Order: sequence, then structure tokens, then C-alpha cells
Amino acid sequence: MKVNGIIAEYNPFHNGHKYQLEESRRQLGADYTVIAMSGNFMQRGIPALLDKYRRAEMALKNGADLVVEIPACYSASSAEYFATGAVCLLDKLGVVDHLCFGSECGDIGILKRIADILLKEPDEYVRCLKRNLRQGLSYPNARTNALLQYDPSLSSQKDVLSSPNNILGIEYLKALSRRHSAIVPFTTLRAGSDYHDRRLGENQSSALAIRQAVFSRQDFDFLESQMPESAYLIIKEYLLTAKPVHINDFSFALHYKLLSERENGYDRFLDVSSDLSDRIRKNLFRFDSFRGFCDLLKSKELTYSRISRCLLHILLDMDTDTLERYQAMDYIPYARVLGFRRDAAPLLSAIKEKASIPLVTKLADADKLLGTEAYEMLKKETNINNIYQSTLALKSKRSMENEYSTPIVIL
Repeated sequence: MKVNGIIAEYNPFHNGHKYQLEESRRQLGADYTVIAMSGNFMQRGIPALLDKYRRAEMALKNGADLVVEIPACYSASSAEYFATGAVCLLDKLGVVDHLCFGSECGDIGILKRIADILLKEPDEYVRCLKRNLRQGLSYPNARTNALLQYDPSLSSQKDVLSSPNNILGIEYLKALSRRHSAIVPFTTLRAGSDYHDRRLGENQSSALAIRQAVFSRQDFDFLESQMPESAYLIIKEYLLTAKPVHINDFSFALHYKLLSERENGYDRFLDVSSDLSDRIRKNLFRFDSFRGFCDLLKSKELTYSRISRCLLHILLDMDTDTLERYQAMDYIPYARVLGFRRDAAPLLSAIKEKASIPLVTKLADADKLLGTEAYEMLKKETNINNIYQSTLALKSKRSMENEYSTPIVIL
């Protein structure tokens, strides 16, 4: 049995994602593909356009065999923690042979070379990095310059670290190395529009462009050319009864949380520095919306996405102490199943035999499967998803879906 693993957000699932699923299976001759997918909050510090079960169904109808959820403490975190949590999840299933990811570079050798330097942090590289930071460069630019200063042969690859899929790929490689994982990394050249491209193309636009178009249009027929037919039908039906979730839909909840935590400051929350905490307090009464506050707080040193992640951590009550408890459990103590295909029964049997963590398919049974700390983590994740579902329900003027009564997707 050959099993591919893919780490994804599918926000939403589009033609480029289908290409990756098909191409990785073809090139590696895989029998099954397991997706570690973000739940309802994304790595850029935003909510998912549509909920995790619909996105899991899209994946299962287009080449995936099993979809498991990346907990929000990792899915909405920095590239390093996102990669660490997702890689741990796939590794602990015990059956994944390859980790397949798209990259703008398309060269696993170059990505491995950079990952090795960043992981080992040679003295000369560290000296260059510190010098660049003292000169006022942002951390991403300081790191890129330090790499080129340490290894001038990388000068032809200076754009590698400015591309988001390359950056994630390097973090995947670092996470695999730290775990001494037997999973073999494999990269495909990213097809279609650039990750940051906001323009709709003919049939392979970026997820960002698709989201922007969904928020700005009343007619969603344009999606038919951007997605596989099955995925298009899912989102079309979804948008008949629900409204797409935008970061500003969480504005009131965030402002209340910021006001209630003002006296204590915010530096106990994940990724929030003391300087950022002070800036939030200083500008709190200028708050007008989630997105507007991100724009107000961003600076040369702090990007919009970094600010958005930090504010999301505050809203979802994701603090540093909690992450340290999760790290003590080796990051992932369970695998929450979002959906699977019935004909993947041999895959599920192999996972049950070889996995080092339990599979959770029904929340009602979780307390019997998990230890105390793992169950507390799952309950916190459930509450985070309830925040998403309650916001969706209010916006769409419909009843809120209950995590405990929502069935997983079985095809």
C-alpha cells in the first residue's frame, strides 16, 4: 500500500488543487491520499470561506480518500507551527509514505538545502541574521539576506523565500527532519495563478482571487470555471442558504475580547509580543473593524497577516501556556476525522493498526478514547469551531450547527 499525504486549506477547493491530487498520485503511483486539512480558521489569520465539512466533501469527491483536521492552534498559526502540527498529524497516522506539496520552486533539492541551513543554524548564518536585524530589516528580509550571505551559491534562488508555498514547503522539510520521520517529501510545480494574485483567470485562479470575487459578487456562476464540477455544485448549494464568512464578521467579538483583556495586556496570547500588546492597547479606541484594525497596527516589522493571526489568537483564546501543554503531548494527541471514502476501508484498517494516536470520528465517544489532557484539547478546539459556527449562523440568519451532532462526510 502506497499512501500520499497532502497538507491543505482548500479555501476553497479549486482546479489547481485537483491537479495536485491527480499529479502526485500519478507520479508516485499511490493507492490512497490522506489530506491533513485546516478546520474553520486559516494560516493567514482568516476564517474559512465555507465550513470544514463542505471543504472535506470537495476533496473527497476529487481524489482524496481520508480528510483529517489540523487543529486551529496550528492551522491559524505561523508557517512553522502550521507545518509542525500538520506534519506531526500525518506522521502519527503511521501509514503515510510521501508528503506531497506544491511549490513555486518545484525543486526539492533547493528547498532541502535551505531547510537544512535554517534547521541547523550555523554560527555564521546566525551572525549574518542578527546583523541584518540590527540594521532594521524585517525578519523575512533579514533571513533571506543572511542565507545569501552565508551561502552565495543560493543567489540565483533569492526569490525562493518570498513565495508562500516555498516557505511552507521549507517548514514541512524542517518538521520532517526534526521528527526523523520516514515520510519522503515530494514537490510538484505549482500550477495556475500566483498565490497572491487577486485577478480571476480562465480556469486556474488563486484561492485568494476566488474568495475576493465571492465577497464582491451576487452571481456565483463564475465559480463553475474555477472549480471541478462536484466542488462547484457543493459551494453553489451552500451559498443558497449560507453567506460566505469574512474576517470582519468577527469584529464585534474581537473588540469585546480586546476590551475585556485590556487591563492585563495581550502578551500571554500566542505570537503577541509586548510591543504589539502595547500598540493594541494604545489604539484600542480607534478600532472600527477586524480588518481595519489590522491595517492600523501593521508596520514595517509586522505584516498584515501576522497582525491578523495575532488578533485571531486573542479572539480564540489561544495562549502560549496552552501551546506549551500541546507541545508536551508531542503536538497532536488524536486525529479528528472529517470524512472518508467507503472504498478506502483498507487504508482505515491500516491506520487503526499502525497509528500512534486514536482516530476520533464521533465527538460523543472522544472522552472514552482520549486521555484527560488530549480530551481538554479537543474540547477547546470544539469551542473554537463553535465560534465560527455561531458567527455563520448569525450572518446567515439560520440555526447554528452543533459540532456534536454534525456527521462526518462518508462517500
